[in-house]
Amino acid sequence: METGRSNEPGTPSSVTACDPACDLVTVPARQGLEAVDILRRGAGDAVGAVLHDDGCDTLGFVVPAGTAAAWDLPGSTCTETHGRGLSLAPEPLAGGSDWLVPPGDADLATDPAVLRRALGEAARMIEAADSRS
Repeated sequence: METGRSNEPGTPSSVTACDPACDLVTVPARQGLEAVDILRRGAGDAVGAVLHDDGCDTLGFVVPAGTAAAWDLPGSTCTETHGRGLSLAPEPLAGGSDWLVPPGDADLATDPAVLRRALGEAARMIEAADSRS
């Protein structure tokens, strides 16, 4: 599993220019979908914009710029966009990626601390479900 942060512009190929600047936390789709459900069940609108890749293998959570500098959650990667690489327009993106939660349907970015808790809870839920199989 991939862990940590990335300074490379490794966001999905369809992403274009980021305005305002933001980072992108990428996780496996199963964990990400669970986290979206957890965030939506929480108090208020805790989930921000979320991308899915064309193969639906990963989800990308838009988080505030600067999050990548301290991101260290196992099984995820946080990519700095440096104001490039991500278009926050709600219309479909080029290259096969698309919005699971479009900007405008939610806050722009998910709070990193809230996302970290939701991803941890999602990982525990998946582990428990898999251990029963």
